[in-house]
Amino acid sequence: MQKKTRKELKGMGNELKATIHIGKDGVTEGLIEEVKKQIKAHRIVKVKVLASTSEFKKQMAEELAEKAGIELLELRGNTILLCDKRICERKAPREESAPL
Repeated sequence: MQKKTRKELKGMGNELKATIHIGKDGVTEGLIEEVKKQIKAHRIVKVKVLASTSEFKKQMAEELAEKAGIELLELRGNTILLCDKRICERKAPREESAPL
């Protein structure tokens, strides 16, 4: 993913509220299905990891992204930002250069 695209997506994610919460059960099938459903509808999803979770956050975020088939965009504190791979893989538009 290009740096510019990643930065734009993170900026979009900053304005979102967490719509999914991961509790003490960690990454479950129900959680994965809900993430897939929300990614399909919104393209970017913010997930909050509750303090009662015993697993390592980075490992949990990577597992969730892998099992759901989506891109882990950012992990900051207790918040995970995920996006649809199709959006993450898009290329930033080329800048047109002025003729010499």
